[in-house]
Amino acid sequence: MSSAEGVAGRIGPNAIIRVAETLRETLGPDVTAGLFERAGLGHYLVKLPEKMVNEAEVLRLHNVLRGQLGQSACADITWKAGLKTADYLLANRIPKFAQVVFKALPAAISARLLLKTIGGHSWTFAGSGEFSYEVGETVVLTIRNNPLCREVRTELPVCDFYSATFERLFQVLVHPKTKVEETACEAQGDAACRFELRWN
Repeated sequence: MSSAEGVAGRIGPNAIIRVAETLRETLGPDVTAGLFERAGLGHYLVKLPEKMVNEAEVLRLHNVLRGQLGQSACADITWKAGLKTADYLLANRIPKFAQVVFKALPAAISARLLLKTIGGHSWTFAGSGEFSYEVGETVVLTIRNNPLCREVRTELPVCDFYSATFERLFQVLVHPKTKVEETACEAQGDAACRFELRWN
């Protein structure tokens, strides 16, 4: 099953806000300001975005983090930002009654319902990319034309922000032992970014 993009070229502000929060907590306000300025995004530290942001801005921020901090530190920052994003969604975007239903259902059924919900809102995180999913023995999520991998070439997968968001949502709503592994990444030259979710 797949879902086409909605608002091409724009993604939710959490991709900026949660990175800023994590950087401040991890490296302090001065380093955070320097990194955002280098990415041309210093204005977001004056006033955090309240609406969808240009996906190119998020890519630029990730590229600066990777270039200035190194891939390992960038992965740590963006992973934590992904967890914060999931926590925000759980607190503010997914109704409490729906969360109760997700948790009460068998994991396989809950996964299908959650993915249908995620798929319906995929334009908020995949932007001009295309999100799709398959539910079998393993849950597989795919982002093709991933806006955070454009013109990026690395030896390791770089989609820690997405991986952490998916993992936290599934751990809370589907199965607490859910683990996400990115098994293919466009930044490594693969045709799409592929995330495999398992809880057994």
